[in-house]
Amino acid sequence: MPNPPGRPTEVKVGVFLADIIDVDELNETFEVELILTAEWEDPRLAFDPAEEGTAEKLFQGAFQFNEIYAAWWPQLLFVNQIGSGDTNAVKISIFPDGRVRYLDQRSVLLETPMALRAFPFDHQSLVAKIVSFGDYSNQVKLTVDERVSGASEEYAEVNDKVNIAQWELKSVELEEGEADFRYYGGRENFSELTLTIGLKRKSGNLIWKVILPLVILVLLMWAVFWMDEDNLSDRLNVSFIGILTIVAYQFLIDGSMPRIDYFTFTDAVLLYSFLVMCLTIFESLVLYSLCKKGRKEFAEKIDVVFRWFFPVLYFTGVIASYFYYI
Repeated sequence: MPNPPGRPTEVKVGVFLADIIDVDELNETFEVELILTAEWEDPRLAFDPAEEGTAEKLFQGAFQFNEIYAAWWPQLLFVNQIGSGDTNAVKISIFPDGRVRYLDQRSVLLETPMALRAFPFDHQSLVAKIVSFGDYSNQVKLTVDERVSGASEEYAEVNDKVNIAQWELKSVELEEGEADFRYYGGRENFSELTLTIGLKRKSGNLIWKVILPLVILVLLMWAVFWMDEDNLSDRLNVSFIGILTIVAYQFLIDGSMPRIDYFTFTDAVLLYSFLVMCLTIFESLVLYSLCKKGRKEFAEKIDVVFRWFFPVLYFTGVIASYFYYI
């Protein structure tokens, strides 16, 4: 019985999110542990419980599923999966009325684009696309088994195991749809399910380890405006130390981010901090030039203005970046 029992055969699919193993922003991948269920009707498999001596035919484990079970089943494929993944358990139950229930537990590594513009205050929607491999929508129609989806959401709410370090699970949604890609020949529609896992980054760790030290570092450069206007070497030393530290911060952030073609909030703060630090160098050069020309009193007045203009300028830029990117 290699073909689906009807045209189309409706397959109720449920996805139970057991655990989020890893989220890799650098490679834009995530790994999850799922329990996948599918239920459909195949009248060809109906049987008399009295004759068979059982109310349920059971095939469980890889051997029974691969070697003994010979009927049709939907091969549920994650379109954006990387590698073959691990199927740790599989079970098929056949009931007297021809109803068939499939159940497996698998770990899958999936690729999905990530929106990092608001990093580290970002929300991510991790997407997995599921189709019945080789079956067009006029052969197999995938629908959502709400019983399993509801159980998955309840489990995620009460079980901390589902959450992963630095992330907070916000939602788990499974939606029906159609995909119009093709394997060969003409373009055909496939019945498709989209699993969306909503995550919110816990930004506290990055704020304390990156953002806050960076802001404090820039504010320490404020000391430049209390140094003698004609002491150019000391003023430049302080400014360049700050600039080199910001450059080091940039390398630190780049090492943990994917190669994206847009600025994130953190990038904007780093660049703005760099520009503000460069401004202190130009200010020191101008003041030193004025002192050399005998206009030290005027240089002192400019320094006093910058003592207040510098923090106002910096915090205004950081706050504006926050509202623009977040």
